[in-house]
Amino acid sequence: MAELRWWAEKIGKSNVIARDNHHYGIGNRQHVTNVSKARELQGSDLGRVSDPHTAMSLRLQAAFGLRREESIKIRPEWADRGNVLALKDTWTKGGRAREVPVRNAEQRQLLDEAKALAGKGSLIPADKTYAEQLRRFEHQCAAAGIHRVHGFRHQYAQVRYRELTGWAAPAAGGLRSRELTAEQKALDREARLTISSELGHEREQVTAVYLGR
Repeated sequence: MAELRWWAEKIGKSNVIARDNHHYGIGNRQHVTNVSKARELQGSDLGRVSDPHTAMSLRLQAAFGLRREESIKIRPEWADRGNVLALKDTWTKGGRAREVPVRNAEQRQLLDEAKALAGKGSLIPADKTYAEQLRRFEHQCAAAGIHRVHGFRHQYAQVRYRELTGWAAPAAGGLRSRELTAEQKALDREARLTISSELGHEREQVTAVYLGR
């Protein structure tokens, strides 16, 4: 609904979309559950994926918190800027370009492997369109029993939270916001803003979906 309202505003017809979601029978979104939806990508999962491009997309999702579309459309050689992974606006949700830090040797090795696989292109094979590769990705994941791939972004967010704060996120069994000291709350907010940016969101509140509150 937010995206529809943005579109309506851009074409000068804001009134065509009701301001209140209840007008359409849509209830308030529940951001905070404090139940972890994180999922780790296991080697056994990848072992059941026969398409190398799909496997690489899955690995990039887990390592950098990418959305599915981003992990398929990405051109690794273009995106690799050394200490950051640059994501083009044409690959991302809402057309918002962003950068994700390259923080460790494992991520660096993965990017090198991705570049070797894709060459100067994307993780869409030359003989396929995005829609065709997306269908292959979905089929490969279903056949391999890999569901809830969005859980890789949750896992990324929770790992980053621990790195930035030194303690586990509420959804991962850590302290709730109301249990933090004033100093911890300041660090918590700073970490959430950083994670929100790395995941491609604009609001700190959205991190509650990934981290709990």
